Amino acid sequence: MLAYTGKRLLSLIPILGIVAIVVFFMIHLTPGDPAAIMLGPEASQQDIANLRSHLGLDEPVIVRFAEWIGGVLTGDLGTSIFMKMPVSEAIMEHAGPTVSLTIMAQFIAIIIAIPLGIWAARKKGELTDQAVMGVSLLGISTPSFLIGLFLILLFAVRLHWLPASGYQPLTEGLGAHLKYLLLPSLSLGFMQAALIARMTRASMLEVLNQSFIEIARAKGLHETTIVFKHALRNASIPILTVTGQSLALLIGGATVTESVFNIPGIGQLIVNSVERRDYEVIQGVVLVIATLYVFINLVIDLLYGLLDPRVRLNR
Repeated sequence: MLAYTGKRLLSLIPILGIVAIVVFFMIHLTPGDPAAIMLGPEASQQDIANLRSHLGLDEPVIVRFAEWIGGVLTGDLGTSIFMKMPVSEAIMEHAGPTVSLTIMAQFIAIIIAIPLGIWAARKKGELTDQAVMGVSLLGISTPSFLIGLFLILLFAVRLHWLPASGYQPLTEGLGAHLKYLLLPSLSLGFMQAALIARMTRASMLEVLNQSFIEIARAKGLHETTIVFKHALRNASIPILTVTGQSLALLIGGATVTESVFNIPGIGQLIVNSVERRDYEVIQGVVLVIATLYVFINLVIDLLYGLLDPRVRLNR
């Protein structure tokens, strides 16, 4: 297991290298000049050229890439041109709201999706099954920002139960923290819940039709024991896969939801950085998100072996 984990960690190095190269050159090949944005429309060409030289933006792209990747290898993601602070520090300042939002959205998605998926599988073909599949199809088809706007209209504007936007850190109290995160978490987690519910239903249906389940029923085991002890464990690998992937998607997808609900997280940081062409921040944030994504997939892969010994034997 340790040897396999070591190999998988080494295999991440070229993946992250390719991500770093693609991110850097895509950003630097897009139109826009940070120096011109900083100085405003009234600035002269000479002023812009002087500032570009001061910031090192007039150097060849390949030189700037070598300097950036050299810094990344030593843990330095660079310095924000506009915020005048290390990129790693800016990311840490904005990470709290995004982490809270992602965890709460994933929690909501799991507690809704897995029971519904199991229920739909046990009621296959019945009205309950059709209703769950219909709602999940609606969740997959509806953009999270549209769900967010609907929730704001209903719970904030009409009913006045929850705030329409904003954020309260955990240090201000758990109640206030959850109150501000509930609507954005629901809008972000609804699509993921739909995906997990459909996968849970499909995986459970496959397992429930196998012979060992019939044998368990013939032995007189209680249906709850059969479903949760025998069927759900054997159906867990596909569910774990889609749950892990949904977590990775939530981290990246929080950008739009944070903009809708005015949450000062990583999403708002990257949107502001794109508008200002703050290259160092964009590169740093995208690289961190990509690293999280590949590490989450690595953890999922390693968990396969814990859930199913046959996976370990095949490695």
